[in-house]
Amino acid sequence: MTSSENQEAQFLIGRAVRAGREQKGLTLEQLAAKAGITYQYLSGVENGRENFSISVLQRLSEALGFPVKALVTLAYEGTDRLRTPKVNGAYFRRSVPLPGALTFQALEDALNQTQAIFYLINRNMTVEVGRPLQELIQGNNFSGLVSNVFTDAMDQRTTFKHNHDQRYPDLICQTTKVGLEVKATIQIGKGGESHNGHSGWHTVLCFERTNTGIEFIHVMFAELKGHQKRDADWKYVGSKVNEDTGSRRTETYNTTGTGTTKLRDGSAFLDTTKINYTHWRQQRRGLIPAYSIFAREEK
Repeated sequence: MTSSENQEAQFLIGRAVRAGREQKGLTLEQLAAKAGITYQYLSGVENGRENFSISVLQRLSEALGFPVKALVTLAYEGTDRLRTPKVNGAYFRRSVPLPGALTFQALEDALNQTQAIFYLINRNMTVEVGRPLQELIQGNNFSGLVSNVFTDAMDQRTTFKHNHDQRYPDLICQTTKVGLEVKATIQIGKGGESHNGHSGWHTVLCFERTNTGIEFIHVMFAELKGHQKRDADWKYVGSKVNEDTGSRRTETYNTTGTGTTKLRDGSAFLDTTKINYTHWRQQRRGLIPAYSIFAREEK
């Protein structure tokens, strides 16, 4: 490799490291500490001024969560592709009540981290097998994966932490002890679906699959009454057989009309350029909350 080629490699890989650090939300000091180098040296690497060994590149890749091969490949394909898609902050409806100590900033961080993970998975999938992840996983399983990745992002980015893989709820706020059950779907405006129908806070994440990953377009929150309560927000729908695969699903509860309306009222994030909610039905007890998406329609 000539001197000029070496300098170009330093510049491209350094730029990829910087883009990866920014995508992860890390400061120079934080990434340097994770990689076991000084932040002054890391600054020089990112700006293409410092040479680096394979050992240093390996440590930086591990600290960023990227394989060395993927980091180098992305460096030469253009580091702008490392800049993962972000949710549009203008679509947050900040008057909607959120559970526990959850803030809109923390929610936005968790949504962005989830989108980033699928983006990076698909970048590696495209490099390795030439196909995005969603082409290899059935729809229901993919939605379950989105739910799991978001749940983990909430654990990392918010005061809500993992409860247990097989227990209700998925997350528990460490400061208020409020629980949160998570469900993801591509069916926009759909109500909740659960294997238990318990009382408590639920969120339904509606997303679109894209060529490079996923994009959230609707996020709902509501505190729902369990199926054993009077005026329950859940109804038992049994154990259905999947028409496509013939497999039998586990016991399932769906939200009633009032439960679905509660979720729609609690639309904390809504991309109005892609969703026309004005035709959605309402079934409720009492007045329309002031924060509801339907409140303006009634005025």
